[in-house]
Amino acid sequence: MWPSSRLLRLHHWTKTGRSPRSIPPNWIATRRRVLTSSSKWYQGQAAAQAQAAASTPAEPESPSVKAIPYDELVIGVPTEVRSGERRVAITPQNAALLLKKGFKEVLIEHGAGFQAEFPAHAYEEAGATLVNASRVWTDSNIVLKIRPPRLRSTTLSPNNFMEGFREGGVIISMLQPNLDRNKPIVDAYAKKGLTSFAMDMIPRITRAQSFDVLSSMANIAGYKAVLEASNHFGRYMTGQTTAAGKVPPCKVLVIGAGVAGLSAIATARRMGAIVRGFDTRSAAREQVQSLGAEFIEVEIEEEGSGGGGYAKVMSKEFIEAEMKLFMDQCKEVDIVITTALIPGRPAPTLITEEMVAAMKPGSVVVDLAAEAGGNCEITVPGQLSHHKGVTVIGYTDLPSRLATQASTLYSNNITKYLLSMSPKEKHFGVDLHDEVIRRSIVTHNGALIPALPPIAPPAPVAAKKDENKPAEVVALTPWHKATREVALVTGSMGVALALGKLTGPIFMSNVFTFSLAGLIGYRVVWGVAPALHSPLMSVTNAISGMVGIGGFFIMGGGLLPQTLPQTLGALSVLLAFVNVSGGFVITKRMLDMFRRPTDPKEYPWLYAVPGLLFGGGYIAAASTGMAGLVQAGYLVSSVLCIGSLTGLASQATARTGNLLGILGVSSGVLASLAAVGFEPATLIQCLGVAGIGSVIGGLLGRRITPTELPQMVAALHSVVGLAAVLTSIGSVMAAIGHIDMLHLVTGYLGVLIGGVTFTGSIVAFMKLSGRMSSRPTIVPGRNFTNGGLVVANVATMGAFLTMAPGAPAIAATCLAANTALSFAKGFTTTAAIGGADMPVVITVLNAYSGFALVAEGFMLNSPILTTVGSLIGVSGSILSYIMCVAMNRSLTNVLFGGIAAPAQTEHKVEGEITKTTVEELVENLRGAQKVVIVVGYGMAVAKAQYPIAEMVANLRAQGVDVKFAIHPVAGRMPGQCNVLLAEASVPYDIVLEMDEINEEGFDDVDVTLVIGANDTVNPIALEKDSPIAGMPIIDAYKSKQIVVMKRGMGSGYADIVNPMFYAPNTKMLFGDAKQSCDAIKAALDAAR
Repeated sequence: MWPSSRLLRLHHWTKTGRSPRSIPPNWIATRRRVLTSSSKWYQGQAAAQAQAAASTPAEPESPSVKAIPYDELVIGVPTEVRSGERRVAITPQNAALLLKKGFKEVLIEHGAGFQAEFPAHAYEEAGATLVNASRVWTDSNIVLKIRPPRLRSTTLSPNNFMEGFREGGVIISMLQPNLDRNKPIVDAYAKKGLTSFAMDMIPRITRAQSFDVLSSMANIAGYKAVLEASNHFGRYMTGQTTAAGKVPPCKVLVIGAGVAGLSAIATARRMGAIVRGFDTRSAAREQVQSLGAEFIEVEIEEEGSGGGGYAKVMSKEFIEAEMKLFMDQCKEVDIVITTALIPGRPAPTLITEEMVAAMKPGSVVVDLAAEAGGNCEITVPGQLSHHKGVTVIGYTDLPSRLATQASTLYSNNITKYLLSMSPKEKHFGVDLHDEVIRRSIVTHNGALIPALPPIAPPAPVAAKKDENKPAEVVALTPWHKATREVALVTGSMGVALALGKLTGPIFMSNVFTFSLAGLIGYRVVWGVAPALHSPLMSVTNAISGMVGIGGFFIMGGGLLPQTLPQTLGALSVLLAFVNVSGGFVITKRMLDMFRRPTDPKEYPWLYAVPGLLFGGGYIAAASTGMAGLVQAGYLVSSVLCIGSLTGLASQATARTGNLLGILGVSSGVLASLAAVGFEPATLIQCLGVAGIGSVIGGLLGRRITPTELPQMVAALHSVVGLAAVLTSIGSVMAAIGHIDMLHLVTGYLGVLIGGVTFTGSIVAFMKLSGRMSSRPTIVPGRNFTNGGLVVANVATMGAFLTMAPGAPAIAATCLAANTALSFAKGFTTTAAIGGADMPVVITVLNAYSGFALVAEGFMLNSPILTTVGSLIGVSGSILSYIMCVAMNRSLTNVLFGGIAAPAQTEHKVEGEITKTTVEELVENLRGAQKVVIVVGYGMAVAKAQYPIAEMVANLRAQGVDVKFAIHPVAGRMPGQCNVLLAEASVPYDIVLEMDEINEEGFDDVDVTLVIGANDTVNPIALEKDSPIAGMPIIDAYKSKQIVVMKRGMGSGYADIVNPMFYAPNTKMLFGDAKQSCDAIKAALDAAR
C-alpha cells in the first residue's frame, strides 16, 4: 500500500507542545489488519453470545431488596484526575437536590468542580461539605464519578485510590466493563466487596431516557465536533456573496444518525453548511431530513437496526457498496464527521487512508469514535494529525471540552439514576428485578454480576394477510371524475326545474335566497380559525336571535297582548332578544381575551357612526314612504351578518366581525319593524319586551364565566328553539282562516325543529352543568319509541295539512301534539348521547337553530330570516362535521339524532401507576428543551389556566420551547380551551391544534404535561375493538416522558380506561390541577 522506503509523517499538537512524530510506513496497514480482525472477532462473538443466551438458564431469584434510609448515607464526589478530564460528577444544583431528598451529607473534594466552572463557594451555598481527597473516599457510602478510579495512588492522584473506601460501598461511574483494559478495575471492585454500576451500560429504553448519559454526552460531542471542524477549516461554513466575491457553502458529511450524528447535523445546518447524512437504519431517514439535511444511501436494501438502539453489523455486499459511496462523498465534501460506535466494541473502519487522500486539501475529518480505535484509519486517538493536507481530529474528550454543559447534563443523569434506585420513599436499595439496574450493575457486594444478553433488535414486521382487509380503493380516472361532476350538475339543475314547476314563485324565491346564503356561508365558515370556533358559535347564536322577527308579525293588542297568538309573539320576542344581547356580550368578552399588548389600538366606538346614520336615515326615509326600504334594510342586514362571520377568520379581525354582527341584527330588526308597521301602542309594547329581553341577556352574558360557556350556549340554543315554536304556532293560529299550504308545511316544521332544539338543548345544558349524569340515558325500547315518535309526527302532519285550514281547534290540537312529540324526540335523542359526544351535540343544536329560522323565513316569506338561518345552519353543520371527524362519529347519524354510546368492552390494562411529585416534575421541566402541554376540560373545571400561563412564561424565559396542544373536542364546545388560555394571556401563536402538533411530532418532546385531558390522548382509540376506535387523538404517548395531572384515577368523560396512564414513560401527579400548577409555578420561581 505504501512504498517501503517512504515515511508517513503525522503532525499533531498536544498540551505539552511535543513535535510531530514519525509513523512507521506499515503502521496504517497493520492497524487496518487489526481492526478488520477485531470486526470479524466481534461478529463471531455476537453469534456466540446469541447462542449462549438461548441456552443460559434462568437466573436465581434475587433476595428481597434491602432498603437503606437516605439519612444514613453519605455521598462522595472526587476530583477527576484523568488527563484532559474537566468534568465533575455532581453540580451544586444537584448537590442541593440530594440533600433536599434526605441524604445525610454530600462530600465534594476540594477543586472537583474548578475546571467545570463550578466554584467551591457554590457547593457550600448548596449545603455540600468540602473535604480532602482522603475523606471523600473514607467517609462516603456512595461515590459518584465520571471516569472509573485508578488502581494505584500517586502524589498527583490520591483521590483515585480505593484502599480507604469502605467495604460494601457503592460506586457509580462510566466504566465500559466489557473492555479488557477495564477488567482489573472490575476485579478490584469485586475484591473490595463493592457494588458498582456502569452509567454507559444503562439500556436505551423509554424509562431510562433521563439516565442515558451516553446520549447526553453524544449530543455534546456532535455539537463540539462541528465547532472543532469549523475551527480547523479554512473557510466559512455558510455561503456568502460579498463585494470581494462569492464564497460557496461548506459541505459536511455526517456518518451515523444517532444522537451525536443528529446533533452534528443540526449544528452544521444552523451554521449554514450543506449537510448530508448517512445511516444504515431506515428509521434515521426522516430524522435526518427533518433537520434539513440530505439523506444518502446505498442501493442495496438491508435494514441496519440492531439491539439497544444501535446499528447492527451489515453484510459484506452492503459494506462494499457503503465504502464505494464514502469514497465518492469524500471527493466532494469538505468535512467528514464519523460517529459509528457501539459501547464496548472496537469502532468499525469507515474512512480509509485512500478516502482521506482523495479529499481536497484543507478538508477536515472529525472521528467521534477515536476512543474505541476510530472510524478513520488515519485517526490517532486523543490527538490531532495531518495527512496529505487533511486535518484528522481524534480527540477523545470532546464532551469535556464543553465542561460546564457536560457536567450539568451528566450530573442530571447520574442524580436521577441514583434517585431511581428507591424501593420505597427516601430509601436506597438495589432491585435486581429492575431492568435498568440489572443491565447496568457490574458487581453486587463484591459478586460479579454476569451481563445480560443484548436487547434484541426489532423483529422485522412480517406482512400479515388480513382477511377483513377492505378492498383496495381504486383511484378515480379523469373520466370517472368528470362524469360524476356532470351528473351532480345535471341532477341539481333537474331538481331546480322540477321545484319550479311543482311550486310557486314565493317558494322558489325563498329557495333562491336559502341556496345562495348557504353557499356563501359554506365558503365563509371554513375560513374561521379553529381557535375562534367558540366565538363563532356565540356570534351565530346571537344572530339566530333574529327568530324574534317572526314574533313581530303576530304581536298586537296595543300596550298588552290581547289574544293567544299575540301573547306567543310577545314571548317569542322576549326570548329572542335575551339571545341576541347575551350572545353578543359573550362574544365580545371572549374576543377581548385574545387581545395582546402588542396589538394595534382599536376604535370600536367609531362603528356607532354608521349605525346612527343608517338608523336615522332609515327612519327619516320611512316617514315619507316605504318604497324599497324594507328590502334595502334586509340587504344591509344580510351583508353585515355575512361580514360578521368573515371577520372571525383571524384574531386580528374577529372583534370587528362582532361589531358587524351587531349592526347586521340591528338593521334587520329596524327593517322588520318598518315592514310590520306597528301602531304606536303596539310599537311601545314591542320595544319594551325587546328591551327587557336585552337587559336580561346582557346581564347573563356579563356574569357567565369562560368555564360555563358550553352550558350557557346550550341554554341560549333552547331559547331560540322555544322562540321558534312560539312564533310558528302563533303565526299559524293567527292566519288559520286564510292559510296556504306553504305556510302550513313550514309552520309545522318550525314547531318540529324548534321543539327538538328546545328540549335537546335543555338536556345538553343539564349534562354539561352536572345536573344530569353524563352517561347515556337509554329509554326502554329506544328504537321502538323513536320509531313511534316519527310515525306519530307523520300522521299528525298529515292530519294537520288536510284538516287544519279553517278549523282552529284541529289546528291547535295538531300543533300541540307536534310540540309534545318534538319535545319528546329532543329528549330521547339527546339523553341517549354519551358525555364524550357533547361537543357534537352543541354544534348540531346550533345547526338546528339555524334550520328553525329557515323554516320561519319560508313561513313568513322573510328573506332576512331565510338568509340568516341558512348561514347559521351551514355554520353549525360544518362545525358538526369537524367535531364528528375528530370523534369518529357519522355526521348523518348526528343530524338525525343517531348518536349513541358505543358498546362498552372490557380492556385489560398492563403495567402499574407511577406517581411523581411537584419537585420532580419541576426538575424535569427545567432540564427539558421542548415541552408540550395538552389541556382539556379538567383545566377549565379547576380554573388552572392562570397558573399554567405563568408557569409557561417562566419556562419560556429560561429558553424552554413550550407549546400547547388542543384537540378539536377538548372542553365541552369547539374552541373552549383556546378561549380559556386566551383569558390567561397565553400567546395564541404557541397554541396548536391536534393536526398541527401531531405533524410536528412528539419524538423530540422531552416532557408532555397532560392537564385535565383523558379521552383526547387515549391510545386505546388506536385499537379497532375499543369503544372509541378510530377517534383521532393527540399523540402524547410518543413523548419521551409524560406527566398526567388528575384528581384521581377516574375515567374520562367517555368513561373509558386510558392505558397511557400505566405506560412506563408516564407518571401521575394527583391533586387539584390549580393547586398543582400553583405549586409548580412557585417551585419554578424559586429555582430561578
